[in-house]
Amino acid sequence: MGARFEELAWRETPIGEISLRRRLDPALQVEVYEVKLDDEYLMSSLFPVAEIELARLGLAALTGDTLDVVVGGLGLGYTAKAALDDPRVRSLLVVEAIEDVIDWHRRGLLPFTAGLAEDPRTRFVQADFFAAVAGGTGFDADEPGRRFDAVLLDVDHSPRNVLHPSHADFYTPQGLRRLAALLRPEGVFALWSDDPPDDAFTATLGEVFGTTQAHVVPFANPLTGGQSANTVYVSQP
Repeated sequence: MGARFEELAWRETPIGEISLRRRLDPALQVEVYEVKLDDEYLMSSLFPVAEIELARLGLAALTGDTLDVVVGGLGLGYTAKAALDDPRVRSLLVVEAIEDVIDWHRRGLLPFTAGLAEDPRTRFVQADFFAAVAGGTGFDADEPGRRFDAVLLDVDHSPRNVLHPSHADFYTPQGLRRLAALLRPEGVFALWSDDPPDDAFTATLGEVFGTTQAHVVPFANPLTGGQSANTVYVSQP
């Protein structure tokens, strides 16, 4: 199992101190990988279900045979890896604000997403997802305004609980319209949230998109011995 606790990476960033650590859970007898921002836990390898479902539910709404996909927020890589599991995905552009997080994957620090960085379909872009949307030029500097079949976003805890105040404008009708302009006509915007379905935010999505579904994704919680749930919103023009 290795050491009981190990900090694999740490960096001061504009939004706080981000760290990747690996620990042995004595009760479960498994190695757990965790990402923290300052003293706040962002993600854990104990709870990957909804991050995987973000990709599956988002891509399931598409009918095309060749898909160009954006993942906003790399993290532990579960969403990006699940997207690559769909054979229809032709290209995957992963937008991550923190270069160190990209480096974790290039260095192979996360065994459960092995192969993500090496897959020829994957391209990492070190950029602020929200600034890219707000700026109007989009995610691909080589092709400003490029449109995609799907944008899968997992950065903030929820639309109401953002990691940085600058993200809040994205979750307004104006911000979402700028995102919708980067989708192809039948494209999908899918969003992970740690909160239960939010009727007010669903209504906001409805101002911009033709259809929206809020999927509750339950999963076993080994820490409580019970069940927890996240939400995945899936919207199309």
